[in-house]
Amino acid sequence: MSDIYILGIESSCDDTSASVLRNNVMLSNVTANQSVHELYGGVVPELASRAHQQNIIPVVHEAIKRAGIDKSDLNAIAFTRGPGLLGSLLVGTSFAKGLAQALNIPLLEVNHLQAHVLAHFISEGKPDEKQPEIPFLCLLVSGGNSQIVLVKAFNQMEVIGQTIDDAAGEAFDKCAKVMGLPYPGGPHIDRLAKEGNPKAFTFNKPQIQDYNYSFSGLKTSFLYLLRDKEKENPDFVKENLNDLCASLQSTIIDVLMIKLRKAATDFNINQVAVAGGVSANSALRQAFNDHATKSGWKVYIPPFSFTTDNAAMIAVTGYFKFLNTDFCSMSEVPFARVTNTF
Repeated sequence: MSDIYILGIESSCDDTSASVLRNNVMLSNVTANQSVHELYGGVVPELASRAHQQNIIPVVHEAIKRAGIDKSDLNAIAFTRGPGLLGSLLVGTSFAKGLAQALNIPLLEVNHLQAHVLAHFISEGKPDEKQPEIPFLCLLVSGGNSQIVLVKAFNQMEVIGQTIDDAAGEAFDKCAKVMGLPYPGGPHIDRLAKEGNPKAFTFNKPQIQDYNYSFSGLKTSFLYLLRDKEKENPDFVKENLNDLCASLQSTIIDVLMIKLRKAATDFNINQVAVAGGVSANSALRQAFNDHATKSGWKVYIPPFSFTTDNAAMIAVTGYFKFLNTDFCSMSEVPFARVTNTF
């Protein structure tokens, strides 16, 4: 079988990204970020969609150029259909449809969350690459999602646990905001936590049934602690910033790992992966490595470049769909909501 070239397009939130893969080997991965949202402490949907309109043509052009191919070499175009911001998704969807029609090649719709999981199967052509063996569990943690996914096949995944309110990434960002840290807050908390005591403060750990998560109670207990302590000492946050970050981070990771350990035991699976933006967190990565030693897990942690939203993960998901001739029609429309199966 001859090589298959897939163009992936990702536009679910505020990053415009395009990638070209030859089979599952990444040839290029180009991303344009949007710094304007830092001024507002979060992503502004209308500004995001406008920026996508400005970025998508040059980003796709650059991805094809860096891949060293011509657009006529493409076999199919994969695009993020959802979940995400509808305005942003519409830009990527519309562009993908137009280009696919112009080149007369198939279209592949991709679930953004499924793509995060399958990012583990992107090859960079390195000899020491490791990929999970199916079946495996994947802890998917990002700004908008916290899920435990049971992967039975490339095209068969089940969400066995998920947050019932805030995601882990939201808890990081919202707590960072009240401490006066810039957006996004997760990386800043990670950096400051390295100099702090993770046992300095205790926060609420909600007890939720099965493998589900809740972070709203933890976030509320954090806010109440700050409110009460600042009444006594207006400089409390400034004087205890490192310890606050370390304690918050430790609590969030503990909540995530308790449910993941339970799922791994109940399903008798020792192949465990992590994916999504929060998987860049150094303490979460260390927790995975610790469990590899203590529990005999075979753990899979993605390169930092594949933790955040990127088109390479869209392209590799599209590649597996292409092998199954799982194409989509031009009538497909984006969706914003998360589902329990991919």
